Amino acid sequence: MMTPNSPPSAGGGVRRIDYRSVEDSPDFRELKARHRRFVLPVAALAVVWFLAYVLLATYASDVMATPVWGRINIGLLLGLAQFVTTFAITMIYVSYANRQLDPLAEKLRDDLAAEEVAR
Repeated sequence: MMTPNSPPSAGGGVRRIDYRSVEDSPDFRELKARHRRFVLPVAALAVVWFLAYVLLATYASDVMATPVWGRINIGLLLGLAQFVTTFAITMIYVSYANRQLDPLAEKLRDDLAAEEVAR
């Protein structure tokens, strides 16, 4: 049986990458930290925003039914704002990932590819 750090066998076996050491590397830890610094606060805000909408719809239906323009009321506008918020979060995350996450992930991927070729 081959362990992650075992050398190639005489029969041409392939030595596997030690993914545990990759997880412990400073670059991988930084990638995870950057991801969490963005995702956790944004996810928390999105959940609070959604729960506020649900609570308003449940307990402040008079406020939600307040007409704004014709048959359009506050509840409808806030409901549509939920969709707008979702798309905005997605666009902001993609931009953040392109600038902050992808370069580091690409470096890690290139390092692993180079290590695999060197074996």
